[in-house]
Amino acid sequence: MKHAAGNHASQSGTSLHSGGCHCGAVRFQFDSPAIVTVYACNCSICAMTGFEHLIVPESDFRLLQGEDTLTEYRFGSGIARHFFCRRCGVKSFYVPRSNPDGISIHARCVDPSTFTDIQVQPFDGQNWEQNAADLSHLA
Repeated sequence: MKHAAGNHASQSGTSLHSGGCHCGAVRFQFDSPAIVTVYACNCSICAMTGFEHLIVPESDFRLLQGEDTLTEYRFGSGIARHFFCRRCGVKSFYVPRSNPDGISIHARCVDPSTFTDIQVQPFDGQNWEQNAADLSHLA
């Protein structure tokens, strides 16, 4: 994970967004357009947590604080790296199996008012193998 290094100028066509976990121990920034599509997945873990995926390239993500507060969980294939805050239990981002060079940010963990429009699209993660290619272009 990339860590913040001073001020960061956002790329053309993108805005700087911030977010974090519930207790505030984990904070991050990322570059993304102000109009985005997020994916509401129905796989076993996302269905339980209501995770809405906003996948960005790892180079556009910066962990500002809380690396020492994160705990990692892997299941199934073991490829996805799920990071949870040890204090509040929130998974505000993770490294997805579909895009191992990207970061999937939980759209519900992004600070309000930085997006002008968010479209939510269903994703059939219960049948991941048949649908994963639909996400490979995102990061």
